[in-house]
Amino acid sequence: MKFMVIVKASKDSEAGVMPSTELLTAMGKFNEEMVKAGVMQAGEGLHPTDKGARVQYAGGQGTVTRGPFSFSNGLVCGFWLIETKSLDEAIDWMKRAPFDGGSEIEIRQVFAAEDFGEALTPELREQEERLRAQAGR
Repeated sequence: MKFMVIVKASKDSEAGVMPSTELLTAMGKFNEEMVKAGVMQAGEGLHPTDKGARVQYAGGQGTVTRGPFSFSNGLVCGFWLIETKSLDEAIDWMKRAPFDGGSEIEIRQVFAAEDFGEALTPELREQEERLRAQAGR
């Protein structure tokens, strides 16, 4: 099962405060453990929202709003893409993440092709597989 682990933004991350050397070292060790275990597929931190944009769609048109965005628990400052046997295993891994007080993550299962049932026609499935192969995934 594939999971997206969403790291919630904080006032510090939105202000562009970089993590300490100690946290970067601990995170590197944690990431290395996940890679060696075959769990981690990707993981990155994100710049604050003042360097980003949102696109809202209505009537087939996209309207752009440039950041910064007002701070809320819905903002994201990083992510991991992991593969585990279950949500419980993903939780077990993430409980070991080297965050301190006040940090929050969210773990969400990524859809697999079979989750879409009959709506994913053989033609759409073939297209999906072709695009994944071209993207190297």
